[in-house]
Amino acid sequence: MIEIVEVKNKRQQWTFVRFANNLYSDCPYYTPILELDDFNTFDPRKNPALDHSEYIMFLAYRDGKVVGRICGIINRIANERWQRKTCRFGWFDFEDDFEISEALMSAVSAWGKSKGMEYLNGPVGFTDFDHEGLLLEGYDYYATIASLYNHPYYIKHYERMGFRKEADWIELQITIPNKTPERFDRVAEIVKEKYGLKIVKVRNIKELKRRYGMTYFDVLDSAYQKLYNYQPFTPEQKEYYTNMYFPLLNFDFVTIVVNQQDEIVGVGLGMPDISHELKKIKGKLFPFGWFTLLRKLKAKRFEVLDLLLVAVREDYQDKGVNALFFHDMLPYFFKYGVKYAESTSMLEHNKKVIEQFTKNFETRQHKRHRAYIREI
Repeated sequence: MIEIVEVKNKRQQWTFVRFANNLYSDCPYYTPILELDDFNTFDPRKNPALDHSEYIMFLAYRDGKVVGRICGIINRIANERWQRKTCRFGWFDFEDDFEISEALMSAVSAWGKSKGMEYLNGPVGFTDFDHEGLLLEGYDYYATIASLYNHPYYIKHYERMGFRKEADWIELQITIPNKTPERFDRVAEIVKEKYGLKIVKVRNIKELKRRYGMTYFDVLDSAYQKLYNYQPFTPEQKEYYTNMYFPLLNFDFVTIVVNQQDEIVGVGLGMPDISHELKKIKGKLFPFGWFTLLRKLKAKRFEVLDLLLVAVREDYQDKGVNALFFHDMLPYFFKYGVKYAESTSMLEHNKKVIEQFTKNFETRQHKRHRAYIREI
């Protein structure tokens, strides 16, 4: 018999956070989550997404053993933006037993219905910066820090519960050439001259904030506003994500494109892939996990880079701005010995963005994720 228990204290929350790392402990391709970061995600004092989101967490037990978990989420800003009464769900992991998955989903469904919601949607998080999308293809590739990994058996559970596809993302493995193709430099110079653009390099987050404040988030909002489930950043979220991620970056892999008014119109970010290091430290920063990660993040040589995001302000899209990112980043790829880049997740219908890579590089589509939906 399955017992569903609502998470109400810190001890239960740690159990919730650690369940996935325990469930996948024998999986060679699973990348452990950083347990402390995940724990803080559910702390209203630390995660500003909770200022406008309600959530509930459940654990599933059988004979005193944890066998599953799920989080239900109502993001009020996103629901208002998309004009839909949606209860999101994420952190949905379970042993291969229909009784477990259905009991967990029933608990979230009942909670969402009690809040007046009409749909269940997931797996997604509070925002686009949380893991989202069920893995459908690419089980024999390491998950990056930004992507979700799950067992193949999850698919049959979703289908059995009546969920249908709402959106698919794909990821590409990009082979880095030995030298910069001449057309990259040629196109970059044409774009810069035609639109009065230039590439700006900054050394650290202090310099970035001093010169441009938080306006790089305005570029993200402009670039992503029409994308699936997107919720614009609040001022508190801008500060939160800046403090969380930017101190970790090697700013050689931060590309800023500005116009003649010195306004940011494009942002590109990348970082060394740390999946192997996360596996080595098993998701624990202390006592020495932080040193292992920092050493890789600041490494002078590495083979795989994760492209965290590439964003172009809406009024500068379709003007070849992406060529400036390639023009700037490729010399650094050569300097650091990068052989492959892992793209961020891209919506499958976003052909223009996908073709930026497939037309200019040797690529392999190796992963696919899916967001599902059903009526409550």
